[in-house]
Amino acid sequence: MFVSTEPLFLAQLRTQDAILVSVHSHRGSVPREAGAWMAVFADNTVGTVGGGHLEWQAMAEARVRLGCAPGEPLVRYALGPTLGQCCGGEVVLKFEPVSAADMPRLQAAFAQARADWPHIALFGGGHVARALVHTLAPLPLRVRWVDSRDEVFPTTLPTNVSAEHADPVQSAVADVVPGALVLVMSFSHAEDLDVVTACLARQRAQADLPFIGLIGSRTKWASFSHRLLARGYAPAELAQVTCPIGLPGITGKAPEVIAVAVAAQLLQVISQRTS
Repeated sequence: MFVSTEPLFLAQLRTQDAILVSVHSHRGSVPREAGAWMAVFADNTVGTVGGGHLEWQAMAEARVRLGCAPGEPLVRYALGPTLGQCCGGEVVLKFEPVSAADMPRLQAAFAQARADWPHIALFGGGHVARALVHTLAPLPLRVRWVDSRDEVFPTTLPTNVSAEHADPVQSAVADVVPGALVLVMSFSHAEDLDVVTACLARQRAQADLPFIGLIGSRTKWASFSHRLLARGYAPAELAQVTCPIGLPGITGKAPEVIAVAVAAQLLQVISQRTS
């Protein structure tokens, strides 16, 4: 589920009936995972179950059902020559008529799905952080955005982002959700060092932060490493910090480029942890 599709679906459902098409199960190579969904209205769709001929067939079937034609709730599609897709697997799609009366149930289901989203703790409200929040906005992630300067946050936030003022900023590390991925990119190196130190102290006590990413160059990390070693942290503990951050091989220093590289790295880490 993607953040941008849920409000669009529910808003339109207030006035129009739809067929909710979801991936019930699958086998082999397929376009989307179980739980992916698409809402088919009379004149448009919201979401996707994978694109290509499979989705075209699903849309056609859904619109037939919108005309009150009967049909089995589960339909199997073989992704082979008959669909013109060479994935080779098969998908079972669920077709479910929905209306405004179903909104409370759907809202509860979406809320339950959101509860399982991975958590990101983002420290710092500068240009890169703003670009990153924008990049993460449509993704199934819960972002806690922290800065020591309350006035830096925009007045409107994406629905999956909560902003928090903390002074000193490192005090918020204690409340980070266990298992969250932490990103450190404050307005000052002193604050960055304080947050990283707090994260390492928490790791020493609880070992529940699977990723600690620090923005900056290798030179910055060399300086931080020297200071952290002087504070009693061992090289093995420092190895828990990733600096520089961002998927390797993506060049460019514009905030938007860095944000894309960091978002890709976060998704990679999450995929590795859940696979």
